Amino acid sequence: MQYFYFDHNATTSIAPEVSSAYAAALKDAYGNASSIHHFGQVAKQKLENARRAVAGAIGAGPKEIVFLSGGTEADNLAIRGIVRDGQHVVTTAIEHPAVLNTCAGLDATFVPVGRDGVVDPAGIRKALRKNTVLISVMHGNNEIGTIQPLREISNIAREAGVLLHSDGVQALGRIPVNVGELGVDLYSISGHKLGAPKGIGALYVRDKTPLSAISFGGHHERERRPGTENVAGAVALGVAAGLHTDTHELRDQLEIGIIARIPRAFVNGEAGERLPNTTNIRFEGIEGEALLIALDLKGFAVSSGSACSSGAVEPSHVLMEIGLTKAQAKSSLRFSLGRGNTAEQVSELIDAVVESVTHLRRISTERFAHA
Repeated sequence: MQYFYFDHNATTSIAPEVSSAYAAALKDAYGNASSIHHFGQVAKQKLENARRAVAGAIGAGPKEIVFLSGGTEADNLAIRGIVRDGQHVVTTAIEHPAVLNTCAGLDATFVPVGRDGVVDPAGIRKALRKNTVLISVMHGNNEIGTIQPLREISNIAREAGVLLHSDGVQALGRIPVNVGELGVDLYSISGHKLGAPKGIGALYVRDKTPLSAISFGGHHERERRPGTENVAGAVALGVAAGLHTDTHELRDQLEIGIIARIPRAFVNGEAGERLPNTTNIRFEGIEGEALLIALDLKGFAVSSGSACSSGAVEPSHVLMEIGLTKAQAKSSLRFSLGRGNTAEQVSELIDAVVESVTHLRRISTERFAHA
């Protein structure tokens, strides 16, 4: 049986051109980039070339790029490196846990979003206080794909003299990203969402932004992130940051095909501007987890978007925040497309979803009839 991957928001395969560059760096640039001998300088050159490549992909300067282990560390550094005791941070209620759980230990305001999954900039403005030092709003949502109005929010931040951070993990490589045009001061990137290996990411830090380190050791990354740099990972990220995958036609094909053939199926957050690769669809009357398993058995990898804790599947906080009930949230699946997906695969996925939903609804009806 063939298997098809529709869970690119969780992680991606390594792109061929990235794999080649990564393998070469593992072989040739194994020196410590902080060493002054030949092998160290080879690694240093590779590292700085990668820094320039990542910076160029987002319209930044090389000195504004900090290499890290991934998006989670980038979010943690962006928030904890700015916000001090007694200071306030504003964020949204639909952020990734890397932001939500970091802000949970701080004086934070979590601004709700509308049913379209988009935060109202006026809500951000209203949440500001005299002691607010940071606003953190994601660029594109990882579950429903909604794109947030960063330019409007950056204007609010500038007027208030507040820094703006954005988790851009799901955006880069899918929509154009220029940190200058967006008006952000800090921007998080994760390699494995772009076609690079896991374990490498970056944080854009606008020049003169007062960011403090949150871990301690040597003087690496201009004293913003200690530890021997992952040179091969940085090289891979440098290549991956320049890649772009446009799957909006496949996303539209999937949505139209499912909605046309399955009654009581709805796209969550469809009213907002969305990432071109992401759709989150609700199938009334069935459990999303059951549908996920059924599709996996047919050879299709998708995501429920739910978090598992202590063996219990909890409804997505994002779907709950846009006004869905627990039952509706649990009846939803996320489909995220990427490199390698084709129109033929999408057509086969639509057929598999139709068959699975029909079967699960019939079972549910039969059980109810015999109850």
